Amino acid sequence: MLKYFLFLFTIISYTVNAQNTDSTYTLLDSAIVTSRSIKMKGNENPFIISSIDKQEIIQKGARTTPEALIGVAGVYLQKTNHGGGSAFIRGLTGNQTLLLVDGIRINNATYRYGPNQYLNTIDMFTIDKVDILKGIGAIEYGSDAMGGVIHLKTKEVAANSLNKINLSNTSKFISGDMEKTNRTDISYSNSKWEFLGGASFKNYGDLVAAAPIGKQSPTGYTERNYDFKTKLKLNKEHEITIASQNTNQFDVPIYHKIKLENFKVNQVDRQVHNLDYIKYKYVSRNKWISEITTTGSIQRSIEQRSNQKNNSTLFRKEADTINNFGFTTEIISKPTKFWTMNTGFDYYKDIVYSMANEKNSINNLEVQKRGLYPNASQYKNSSLFNIHYISMGKFNIITGLRYNFLDIVINDISLGKIVVKPSALVTNLGLNYTLNKNNYLFGSITSGYRAPNIDDLGSLGIVDFRYELPSYDLQPEKSYNTEIGYKYYSKKINLTLAAFNMRLKDIIARVQVQGEVINGYNVYNKKNIESSYIQGAEITYNHMLNPHLIWQSNASYTYGENQTKNEPMRRIPPFFGQNRLAWNKNNFTAAFTHQFAGKQQRLAIADIDDNRIGKLGTPSFNTFNFDASIKFKHLNLHTSLINILNEKYKTHGSGVYGMGRAIGFSAQWVL
Repeated sequence: MLKYFLFLFTIISYTVNAQNTDSTYTLLDSAIVTSRSIKMKGNENPFIISSIDKQEIIQKGARTTPEALIGVAGVYLQKTNHGGGSAFIRGLTGNQTLLLVDGIRINNATYRYGPNQYLNTIDMFTIDKVDILKGIGAIEYGSDAMGGVIHLKTKEVAANSLNKINLSNTSKFISGDMEKTNRTDISYSNSKWEFLGGASFKNYGDLVAAAPIGKQSPTGYTERNYDFKTKLKLNKEHEITIASQNTNQFDVPIYHKIKLENFKVNQVDRQVHNLDYIKYKYVSRNKWISEITTTGSIQRSIEQRSNQKNNSTLFRKEADTINNFGFTTEIISKPTKFWTMNTGFDYYKDIVYSMANEKNSINNLEVQKRGLYPNASQYKNSSLFNIHYISMGKFNIITGLRYNFLDIVINDISLGKIVVKPSALVTNLGLNYTLNKNNYLFGSITSGYRAPNIDDLGSLGIVDFRYELPSYDLQPEKSYNTEIGYKYYSKKINLTLAAFNMRLKDIIARVQVQGEVINGYNVYNKKNIESSYIQGAEITYNHMLNPHLIWQSNASYTYGENQTKNEPMRRIPPFFGQNRLAWNKNNFTAAFTHQFAGKQQRLAIADIDDNRIGKLGTPSFNTFNFDASIKFKHLNLHTSLINILNEKYKTHGSGVYGMGRAIGFSAQWVL
């Protein structure tokens, strides 16, 4: 039914445009980053990339960075808890998709398989644009980019704010006490340097779903963010950027654990992500060294957890700290006007500290335990890459390779020092052919990989609904993706159709240890044991109906099969998408949005065993939202009507239900 609904709306929007109304807008000239520092127009790109900018984020009234991606073509959001949000791209998520901030890897040695919460540690207020690379990214950015890449780019000082101080303050609220947020920004720039910084204070109350679910307690938490970026323009050729981002989240409950697994307490007491970096950029007219970019970064991630089961006397606390040091450098060469080359080196080093203790409430005795990960383990990740962009008449070609080598040192309590040195070589080839002014064909063959990390190799303890044991003989997972598609680009219509097939080999999977149960949980370890495939299709349609009115539709279908087990792959999203009608005139914007997902009853055995899904799967849903914004000289106002029909729903695999009918409001003062 949803497929017919989408088709009908597309036909209607096409018919409306038959009047050929003149428009001052064009959809053709948008340029997007396709690979590191190289830009290419969307119509010339042989890959599928979706983007969202800060203006779209504001207009939809998103609560968090993950929720800002809801409705983006090809992106499906799962929420284990209110403080999370894990994006699925091409049916994969967690450590099989890569997160970047300003070109810096956020994935570290403890990112786990399946949904995680780490995208939510990036403050939405710092974002200028998000690019979602689908089925690609291993050549450009290395390990983990099997499903794709989510590249978040932070804000710059506005071009029109030279030699003046800009101040702004934003307050956001959602009814039912679900959000109280305040953000303050300051910026200044002159011909030699620029600065912007800010602080966010967020208080998220318990999530209120539609009846009969109602308030889901406990789900609320608090968050604090601090950030700054300064850019020094030494001259026309040399530029230095120094930036810092800091996130602290407090008391984030894992709701489904408390609701469904007999826990009295189960929460992340403190979630921290700090990123500091310095970036040097050199630009010249030399064709072999047209541009050099070198970045040094330091990151620190802290996750402190606590849990206690009902009727248990043991209160367990765990703490993991990951210190990351990164260095990347790349050289852009432009030997001819038709050929651009990007060559570089990436290096990241993680040091993992992990500890745990259990306190008995009867005698107050505390006992130190082995943490979730082997303490003081090290994970060194090095890569060399070379990428080429070639324009030959009607053909645009992207091709390249990357060699990745790792040095992993694990200090196991019982086995001693373990050294693992996996490596991987990946390549890609993308081809875009211009049929005529408006029509394009494209196709690609790409490979990807995910090197085993310390979470794969050394986890010991309760993860989700199982107990895990370490595994030290793992090799990289591998993916082989083929894709074909068609694009139509004009001043009023953008249409993209794509079909893909991804083969997955040597997938690291949990294997149950028969006959063993610890603390009431079945015992598992990990092995390179599975082969799977994912195939699907995606359609994106943008249509300028007149100079002020735009229709946007997208839909994605994904089918995953575990060939080893002869069953569906885990957590594969259902058919899903969005329809949006937006109107913009002068300083007023309004949008009506329909988001939908079909039911998902193609389930793996592990899906059925997962209490967030169960044997009945996940029902379909349709939600309708309305957003409106108005701008005055010093005041910007935004309001949202959320889930207007009060639909009871949750996205596939989520541990919480989506927000019921609610009203959102924000006010921004600009001086």
